[in-house]
Amino acid sequence: MKTLWLHSVRLYLKLALFFYYKKIEVVKKGDIPANEPLMFLGNHQNALLDALLIAVSTKRFCYFLTRASVFQNKIATRALKSLQLIPIYRIRDGWSNLSNNAAIFENCTELLHNNEAIALFPEGNHNLNRTVRPLSKGFTRIIFETLERYPETDIKMIPVGVNYQKATAFGDSAAIFFGASFEAKSIISEDKNKSVLDLKVKVHEELINLTTHIPPDSYDTTLKILEKHRISYLNPKHVNDVISTNRITSEIKTVKKSFFIKHVFKWLLAMLLFGPYLVWHLLVKPKVASPEFIGTFRFAIGISLVPVWIIFGIILLTVYFNLAVGLLFFLVILTLDLLTVKI
Repeated sequence: MKTLWLHSVRLYLKLALFFYYKKIEVVKKGDIPANEPLMFLGNHQNALLDALLIAVSTKRFCYFLTRASVFQNKIATRALKSLQLIPIYRIRDGWSNLSNNAAIFENCTELLHNNEAIALFPEGNHNLNRTVRPLSKGFTRIIFETLERYPETDIKMIPVGVNYQKATAFGDSAAIFFGASFEAKSIISEDKNKSVLDLKVKVHEELINLTTHIPPDSYDTTLKILEKHRISYLNPKHVNDVISTNRITSEIKTVKKSFFIKHVFKWLLAMLLFGPYLVWHLLVKPKVASPEFIGTFRFAIGISLVPVWIIFGIILLTVYFNLAVGLLFFLVILTLDLLTVKI
């Protein structure tokens, strides 16, 4: 039953992401182990959407370490845990709560011992800046505690680079790069402190290769140059080459300006979905304090209120006219969404 539930949710999210993003590219530099203990380690720019894109891009059902603040009540906690989300506590959640992480890490140890997959974001927080930030050592703690309890466990690690053209935009494009897997044991030596540092360096270097990385000391200047040339950020290797050589080449793809007709389709779609549109623009968006959450909350409106609105519209039009009119309403919305997002 649990497997059926996870498959159903993933199928629904995959369909929703198709209608939300213009393009989603998935690049895998190696095979993803099917029945081995595995850790996905991703960069973190775009809040929950990072996790969703990773979740729908691999056949493995991952357990995601998630900020504890989203587990606000019993109903939310039950729903999130059914989707294999695990709360992780940070200093901002209160010093008294940090002790709860001991049980969380112990749970992760058991999951890896049972050949499950765990996904986490070792930067420890999210930020829209196109820079791979220093990594926390939480993921190394999980590795060492697992190997101390179950020395025979062969933990594989796969770095994941999640790249966006413009993360806050509706109809954005994304590219997910799965790096080649490597064994945690291959990095570990008898010196634990050195091993922790080596693991962090290895993963950090891999993430830099899998996503656009603008050095912090020249961030604003470099970003202005890239934006001026309308660089496509969906090929991080080429973008990073431009950054390191400070030279724009013909190999770098650029982003075309959107057509006027695209904006027309967008407003027509907003008119048909004026209920969810008003909820988003008047009630939800003004309360989003951090830009990293804009995409997440917009997508949440899209997968919750929009289907309800469409079903209500179909029923209403069917009652007052006929089923054909109701279905036409549905088809027009789907068509306008595809025209708005995909062109």
